[in-house]
Amino acid sequence: MIKREITDPLLQEKFDQLDRKNKEALLGGGEKRIEQQHAKGKLTARERIQLLLDEGTFVEMGKFVMHRCKDFGLDKEYYLGDGVITGYGKVNGRLVYVFSQDFTVFGGSLSETYAEKIVKVMELAMKNGAPIIGLNDSGGARIQEGVMSLGGYADIFYRNTLASGVVPQISAIMGPCAGGAVYSPAITDFVFMVEQNSYMFVTGPNVVKTVTHEDVTSEELGGATTHSTKSGVTHFACANGLECIQNIRKLLSYIPQNCEEETPRVPYAAGDESRPRLNNMIPSNPNYPYDMREVIEQIADEGSFFEVHKDFAENIVVGFARLAGRSIGIVGNQPASLAGVLDIKASMKGARFVRFCDSFNIPLLVLEDVPGFLPGTDQEWNGIITNGAKLLYAFCEATVPRITVITRKAYGGAYCVMNSKHIGADLNYAWPTAEIAVMGAKGAAEIIFKREIAEAEDPAAKLNEKVEEYTRKFANPYRAAHRGYIDEVIYPDQTREKLIIAFTMLENKVAKLPKKKHGNIPL
Repeated sequence: MIKREITDPLLQEKFDQLDRKNKEALLGGGEKRIEQQHAKGKLTARERIQLLLDEGTFVEMGKFVMHRCKDFGLDKEYYLGDGVITGYGKVNGRLVYVFSQDFTVFGGSLSETYAEKIVKVMELAMKNGAPIIGLNDSGGARIQEGVMSLGGYADIFYRNTLASGVVPQISAIMGPCAGGAVYSPAITDFVFMVEQNSYMFVTGPNVVKTVTHEDVTSEELGGATTHSTKSGVTHFACANGLECIQNIRKLLSYIPQNCEEETPRVPYAAGDESRPRLNNMIPSNPNYPYDMREVIEQIADEGSFFEVHKDFAENIVVGFARLAGRSIGIVGNQPASLAGVLDIKASMKGARFVRFCDSFNIPLLVLEDVPGFLPGTDQEWNGIITNGAKLLYAFCEATVPRITVITRKAYGGAYCVMNSKHIGADLNYAWPTAEIAVMGAKGAAEIIFKREIAEAEDPAAKLNEKVEEYTRKFANPYRAAHRGYIDEVIYPDQTREKLIIAFTMLENKVAKLPKKKHGNIPL
């Protein structure tokens, strides 16, 4: 605390009062509750902000706000700030707005005034075009306040929706987040969770047991592992609070401040862009897998790939990377998981990422090796049609620069969906190993030559003969290239160089959708 020389005793008393209030506000719910927070392995609300923001940049707002409710004993307990710390500062020198829920004050429960503080920084973020980051650690609505607390949540949800696509919104779940509270993070662009210390669910284990008779723990029901692998609610599961905050800072380095800005760039010195390792990436046997992440690592700037939703729907890979210093979004089928097939979860994951990139002017690179959509009653009964259409819709409406590289399989409707020329891709490349066809050679031969195979003396030999015939004719990139659906068939080692040149060419792309209020994506 700065020592100020005041000669007037009356003025000194007023200054001392401000000093006392500042010190009181810094303690939140008090030293004992801070110790309890640390004992759980959790950081305090203020510690989280200090780690997130550049040193010395945080400016707090509403430090002395207090709750207004006087029912159920709340008139006897007042805490400056009312359980949430709000303000603004910088991350890597760029403006951000932040709110951090303080579990030491009434368990971080949300009140009317608490919500007003959050709404204020959200509105400032939209006006000034900067990301909003929420550090969540709350027991939910403050029950004593009744509908005023519920109204506060709704006020926040409304601003989340208004801010969507205007400024990036990031939520970190660093403790409990239950009931209606979960819907604010659900509307935001990215959700981070901390393993063992955070959970999200609409109804908790006790209610679940009463209603469905299931015995389940908070961690099993809504922990970081559950939501990063099964539901897809969270994009990043982090080992601890520090790692969570470091990953938020890293994510921010790839994305613009708002929908009017271009993607960030870092200095890049051009060199030899050839990547010979790519020439041997695709197995000679078309049924053998390989890891699309290895392809990405060769194409992107070294060490720049930052994967999103890594443990959810692993048959598709999405994330940010840099290409010649410029941030791009990458969507790639993953042959190492389910052969890279598109299913419900992969379609949802891809669509969500594509729409974020398009909202914030982030160019898209699609790496395609897809044998089709996953068949079966489970997929059909759970809506693979409408969910697959989400990915199709997302690509169709995207106006950012879009480039596709077909590395191997591009079969059936999945060929169309994965950013084909027909749905507005700007450039489409194919490797010599590409197979662009309605379906795989074996399945096609069995249908086309069904009678010939059945009537042959040796049906197995005839099938093999027809598979080879179909492969020679259709399982290659050249028929598509003859039609102009592929702009160029390239050697794999040229891919990085070609993409750098192509994305540079597309930097000033302008594309507008037909005038409308908004489309009706198949949700």
